[in-house]
Amino acid sequence: MEARLKSWKWPKVKGKSKLAVNKITWAQVGLVTESGRYMFKFGWLTITEEDLAIWKQFPSAVFTLHSTATPRPADENTEEQVGEDFRLGTFELSPPFNYSESDK
Repeated sequence: MEARLKSWKWPKVKGKSKLAVNKITWAQVGLVTESGRYMFKFGWLTITEEDLAIWKQFPSAVFTLHSTATPRPADENTEEQVGEDFRLGTFELSPPFNYSESDK
């Protein structure tokens, strides 16, 4: 499974650049189990309860990744790291993926 994560092409964020349509899976976000705002290499990703409900019902669903805001400048009054904000958009259903078989 680590090989798949390493081969994932993370979106590149440079200033106010617009992100090309990228897709992301539940496995790529670490199979998170709670909604919230998570920091990844490409920026902050907000995952909602609705997003999780889809992933729980369809674990192989692939969401499009949408930018919601431009990067914030560094601020000495906040403890959060700076980065672009993303949310999950539309999703596609693909055939179920058997992780144990793919690791062989």
